[in-house]
Order: sequence, then C-alpha cells, then structure tokens
Amino acid sequence: MNGILAVWKPAGWTSHDVVAKARRLLRTKRIGHAGTLDPQVTGVLPLCIGKATRVVEYMQDLPKAYEAVLQLGLSTDTQDLTGTVMEELGTVRVSEQELRRTLVSFVGEIEQLPPMYSAVKVDGKRLYELAREGKTAQRKPRKATIYELELLEADLERDHPVIRFSVRCSKGTYIRTLCVDIGQALGVPAVMAKLVRTQSGGLTERDCLTLEEVEALQEDGTLQARLLPPDAVLAHLPQAVAGEEAARMALQGRRIAYCLLREREDGERLTRLYGEDGTFLGVFQPESEVSELKPVKVFKPEETE
Repeated sequence: MNGILAVWKPAGWTSHDVVAKARRLLRTKRIGHAGTLDPQVTGVLPLCIGKATRVVEYMQDLPKAYEAVLQLGLSTDTQDLTGTVMEELGTVRVSEQELRRTLVSFVGEIEQLPPMYSAVKVDGKRLYELAREGKTAQRKPRKATIYELELLEADLERDHPVIRFSVRCSKGTYIRTLCVDIGQALGVPAVMAKLVRTQSGGLTERDCLTLEEVEALQEDGTLQARLLPPDAVLAHLPQAVAGEEAARMALQGRRIAYCLLREREDGERLTRLYGEDGTFLGVFQPESEVSELKPVKVFKPEETE
C-alpha cells in the first residue's frame, strides 16, 4: 500500500499514536507523518505510506493553517491551558480596534523563542524533557513567517477575553508562542486555549478521514482507493513533461536534456516530471548551466500503484 492518507487527528492522541494505529490497521511499518501535533490539538495529519514517505520533506516545506483560541489574563508554564498557571489577572480590558491593530502587526517575518515544552534539542536533549525535570535552557530565537492572520471572533466583555483567529504560517511556527506574544504586545499575559490545524501539506479537512473511517474502509478493502498519489502533495512544484525517450531515461535515473522534454515550466526549483501519459516519474532538479534535469527522487510506475 502506497500513498498519502490524510487523517483528522482526534484530541488526546499524539501524532505517534496515530501512526502506530495506522501501522496496525494497514499491517505495514513504513508510515511517516508530515508535521507533529500536540496531543490536545486536533486537525489535519497527513500520513505518508510506503514509497510515499519519500515526499514527506516536500510536504513539510508548505505553509500550514490553523484556527486558534487565545485567552487573555493568565499565563502557564506550557503556554496553553494544560500547564500550571504562573500569573493571573483579575480583569482585562482590550478594545477591538487595539486587538485588530496588534494582530496585523504580526503579519510578515517574526522571531519566536521556542517554548520549553517543545521538541527542539539543546545540547542533545529535547526542551520538553528538560522542562519536565523542572529545568530551563538557553534558547535562540527562530524566524517564522505569518502569511495571513484574521480575527474570527472576540468576546471582549469577559474578565479574561477570548479571541478566535485563523493563521496561515510557515513551518516551524509555534502557535502557542504566537498567542503569548500577542498577549505581550497587548500588555497582558495570554495562553492558547484551543488549536485546530486546518491545512497541512496542501491538504484540508475535506481530504481527511477519521480513524474510525480508516478502520472501516480497511476492513471492507476499499481504503487503497482513498489514498492520494505521492505527487498529489507536490502541486507547488513546477512541472515538466518528458517525451518517450526522456521518460525511459528518467526511470533509469539518468540526466535529461531540456531538448528531450515536451514541455517545462521555467525556474530553478525542484520540478515534478511526468510521462506523456501522465505517469509521475519523480522529482528532478533543473541545472540550467548544462540545460539538463538531474534526478533527485525517481518513482518507477510500480511504486506509484
């Protein structure tokens, strides 16, 4: 079984739990996921099965989208409501105009300090392991990009206002930290109260199956038909079409001269290569100085079935 299986991760499950469940159901060990989600977070978790694990790295480069709920007036050691409360204010007052102005200020390139409860490694040890031991570590700010940030709903009359927003961002963005930083910009403590990932690897909730649906489809033998082919998550890469001779060369892992291609989108980025019949042949790197495509990952026809 090869392909992309988009799962809607339930709350209370780790991403590893979902992979382990899929391995048992599909009776295969070769499964990887594209982007870890915290246990309490729900949403899109793409699983790459079989030979499709070779495209995980390209999926992870794509922007991700979330819907988050931010609560003002308190802070925790985990930056969400699962942690120990570190500070709590009695009443917080924020105007909608001030809130909107603050949210807009985060659009673009930002710097974030990785939270202590994260998988970032410092001196060979993950930060969350240190945090569980009651330790802290020196962390370096990391750059992230917020492409879109939209206010969806705001209950500002509560003592601890609750704000719901959507965000489209680069990989490596910590939404918990974004919530805390928004609070700091407003001059008050803040935590992330809820998070749903609405898009990952170009896949959305519409593409997802629940674990219950995966199990039912596997039992009646129809799950394979619901898997997406590996190239379905590579639409962000430019495309080239190989003639018959070039297609044979591609499957042999050979370089292909531009003159042997039927068509090619200009650019120096990694390129999807197809045969004239639409068969996905692999990912190739343009090398304009020699007018050739260099093979990066070749997908033979039997590997995409």
